[in-house]
Amino acid sequence: MRLVTIVIPCYNHAGYLERAIASVLNQTYENVELIVLDDGSTDNTREVLERYGDAFHWESHENMGQANTLNKGWQMAKGDVLSYLSADDELLPDAVATSLHYLQDDVVLTYCDFNLFDSSSRLIRKVSAPEFDYLAMFSQLICQPGPGAFMTREAFQAAGLWNNTYRQMPDYEYWLRLGLQGRFVRIPEVLACFRVHEESQTFAVADEEKAIEPLRVISGFIESENLPLEILELKGVALSNAWIFVAQLQIRAGRFLKGAQALRQAFILYPRNFIQVRTARILLNSLFNRSLHRLERWKNALLH
Repeated sequence: MRLVTIVIPCYNHAGYLERAIASVLNQTYENVELIVLDDGSTDNTREVLERYGDAFHWESHENMGQANTLNKGWQMAKGDVLSYLSADDELLPDAVATSLHYLQDDVVLTYCDFNLFDSSSRLIRKVSAPEFDYLAMFSQLICQPGPGAFMTREAFQAAGLWNNTYRQMPDYEYWLRLGLQGRFVRIPEVLACFRVHEESQTFAVADEEKAIEPLRVISGFIESENLPLEILELKGVALSNAWIFVAQLQIRAGRFLKGAQALRQAFILYPRNFIQVRTARILLNSLFNRSLHRLERWKNALLH
């Protein structure tokens, strides 16, 4: 049986951590190594972990960020299949067993559909992940893998560690590099739960450094050595979409002038993006995303 290592990095998510841990310990596949790393939390995360004793490996360290914490965990890992789970997310019981079934031959990563939960673990909706398309991932900035992704150690070692200079979308930048190592496969089943709440990265307002990160990611990636020609041919489209995502984050944070400036750069690079329905959706999301999530949460609270 292949050993699977799952790393849970945790920073101030004590209220959700026990559910995340339980979702790993309750997997139907038995050969799982769990590593939980407390990244200098200031809540009662350590107290929660102490209750588990030596049921799995856990430790606390001074705060050093998600990327450094994950890199540490994966370097400690003994498994030949690696995964991570955010401390506020969960896996369904068959997540590991099902993922291993698909992680064969030249497949280097599997990802799945997932349920979107609110802060009270009420179901908001099911999310069907997009089918994998590397060129779309690069040029449209579509992060196809979400919670419940599993990768081979061999591909991880070839792609290298997470880039610790990114805080808004380090996973997306890593999937760009990992995708050069082999195939990603979508599993058309719900195998994970993704929680949206006021403190989650997806929901939080981005500061200016985080807001410019989509551009930094794409600009840095296209400077990589030995990229296939078919990727380089799309760099103008990708840079334009990166600026559109910068605009989304700036507008969502109320920095409307900087959002407009980012849209101008996007238009200069690739005007055709502005006749795409997807661009309109992104911009509408920047204006109403937080409000819509709150409305969904209130609606679910009333229904329950």
